[in-house]
Amino acid sequence: MRRFLASISVAAMVLASPVAPAADRTVRLAVDNMYCDACPYIVKESLAKVPGVETVAVSFEEKNATVTYDDEKTTLDALTAATTEAGYPSRVIP
Repeated sequence: MRRFLASISVAAMVLASPVAPAADRTVRLAVDNMYCDACPYIVKESLAKVPGVETVAVSFEEKNATVTYDDEKTTLDALTAATTEAGYPSRVIP
């Protein structure tokens, strides 16, 4: 009987915890206004400063950035705002 009650107690705690744990997401952004060799560095640094961003890779040739981020700490709007504020408007590539 004790084991049964203990099992029910544990199950209740698990069910009461948040349903959706944080997840890492990866998104590609099309980035405008990248015309010089310094541009990818500026875009990368602006994205890296956003809380929750884990990795950033910027392609000058393809004019895009690939960002891995924690979706509980940041949003797509925050990512595009960061590049836009740095002078490089961006949008999500579907």
